[in-house]
Order: sequence, then structure tokens, then C-alpha cells
Amino acid sequence: MSDDFEDFEDFALPDPPVMPVGAEVTFDQAGIDALFGFDGGSPAPQKSGLKAVIESNVISHERLPMLEVVCERMVRTFATSMRNLTSDAIDVSLEEITSTRFGEFMNRVALPAMLGVFKVVEWENYGVVTVDSSLIYAVVDALLGGRKGNSSLRIDGRAFTTIETMLVSKMIQLALDEFSASFEAIEPVTMELERVEASPRFAAIAGPSNIAAVATFRVDMEGRGGKFSILLPYATIEPVREKLLQRFMGEKLGRDRIWETHMATELRHTEVMVDVVLGEKHMRVHDVMALAVGQTIPLNRGPDDPLEVHCGGVALGHAHIGQRCSNIAIRMATDISKGFPK
Repeated sequence: MSDDFEDFEDFALPDPPVMPVGAEVTFDQAGIDALFGFDGGSPAPQKSGLKAVIESNVISHERLPMLEVVCERMVRTFATSMRNLTSDAIDVSLEEITSTRFGEFMNRVALPAMLGVFKVVEWENYGVVTVDSSLIYAVVDALLGGRKGNSSLRIDGRAFTTIETMLVSKMIQLALDEFSASFEAIEPVTMELERVEASPRFAAIAGPSNIAAVATFRVDMEGRGGKFSILLPYATIEPVREKLLQRFMGEKLGRDRIWETHMATELRHTEVMVDVVLGEKHMRVHDVMALAVGQTIPLNRGPDDPLEVHCGGVALGHAHIGQRCSNIAIRMATDISKGFPK
């Protein structure tokens, strides 16, 4: 046993430094820089502290099931709209839906590209549509009558012309219209294209560290085509975030008419106990305990005075008491929905 303990002596932890009693712990500039992750002395500093947390590449991906359903519905409708626009055989597919930082996404955009900044009117916020160069040239060729099946020639260093920008803007607005129509089952929205930029610097609608949801689509047009992405910052979709987190079975969205009709039918056949308050009087506990059979309690109510109608302790309205078919009955004097002040 003594030999075993001698082997572990080399692995003993050093004793912690003993701080004097009453000594104050202070930070110098080096300690503060180490806490926040800044180290100006090294040429390639390693991220640590709060800076490492803020600029971390690990993003907690929050799955939005209803956003996936919206994108799947857009795939079908947008393919039909593109066929009507170009008169070609169009195949649209959804590649992925992911979450990323806005700055990281913009840095990955392959130039030359077009970036359409659109506004969601109801949410009072913005989003971005990015279209890569291969899809741009494919759309231009299709709309201007180019030959099918030929890959477009990419000319480096040439800016997009006004005609190309207008034609691609038409496709972007068409995609936004179909995206809005797919959102209608969740919440009606209007997406308007405000401008088209060629540089990511002029399409900055959020901070570089802000998280955004990105849906990437691929468009194939008989041997040519490309990709476009719709980026929605989490700040933009915050008004409908709770709805996007909901899960629905199948393709049916929104209100269930069958269940709504069944619920209304059962409610109409439900028995409800209604109480008619003849009057109220405050009495002491001593007087209540002294009540005897045959004693009269005055309620200060006349035969023609309206009485309060309660259900489950909630006042519904006023009614007059009477007799019908040898039974005591009441006749509502006010409407239940607005007959009693809240």
C-alpha cells in the first residue's frame, strides 16, 4: 500500500495560494482582458471568456415545424408560377432549413449575386433573398428566349445590367408572393421587395451576431438553374414564433372545421345551471345562527324589480320573475352578452 501512495505523490495538486485575511481581490488590465477574451500581445489570439461565448460558431438550432410546412407548400406553388412565367419545365426543391448568424451567412454568399431586401409589412421588419449567379443567368436566358440546356457563360468582373436586375427582381417578387400565400394559413402577411443590391454590405438588415432562419431552394430549368435562399432574422419572425413552433399532422393547417362543428353541437346540448338571485342582505353570524323556521328575511325587492341571473357565480344579466304553466319562470330583460356591466 505504501508503494501505491508513493506513486500518487507525483500527481498531487499544488496547494492553493493563501490570501491574507481582509485582503481585497483586485483585477489589473491583464486580468480584465483575460476575462473578456482580449489578448493584444499574441498575433493570433485564441477566443476565450465572454468574447468566445458571443462569437461562438455553435448555434442552438430551434426547429420551427410550421416554417418547414410553409416552405414545402411554397415549393409546389412557386414551381407552378415559374412555369407560367418562363413557359419552361421548372423543378423546385427545398434543400435545407437551418439557423445561422447573419454575418456568417453574408460572408458565405458567393459573388456575383443579387440580394433582395424585402419588408414584412405586418411585422414591421425585414428579410433578405439571395440569388446566386447561375440562377440569375438561367432566369435571364429563359425570359429572353435563350436556348434550353446550355449553361450560361459567367463573365467575371461584369456588373449586372439594369435589364438583368429587373428580370430577376420579377422572379424575387414572385417568390415572395408565393411565400406570403404559404404563410396565409398561419397568419396573413404581405412581403414587398424594396431594393436589390449586389453587395452584402448594402443588404445588412441585422447585426452580424444575430441569429436568422435560412431556407435554401434549388431551381432546375432543363439543364440549367441555381439556388436562392430566404433569410428571416429571428427578430422578424418573433410575432409568429409561437405559431411556428406548433406541430400539425398532415397538410391541413389552421382551423379544423369538423372539430369546430362538433364542439358547437355538443355545447348546445350541454346542461347549464342558472341561478336567479332574489336578493342579498348582509347579516351577522350571530343573527344567522339565531334564524328559526318561519322567520321572514326582508330583501327589499318588489315583484316588478329586475333580478340578477348568475351562472357559476358570474353575473349574466337581469330578468323578471313570473309564472308560466304553473311553474315559476323568468324572462330575460337584457341580453346575456352585454346585459351586465363588468
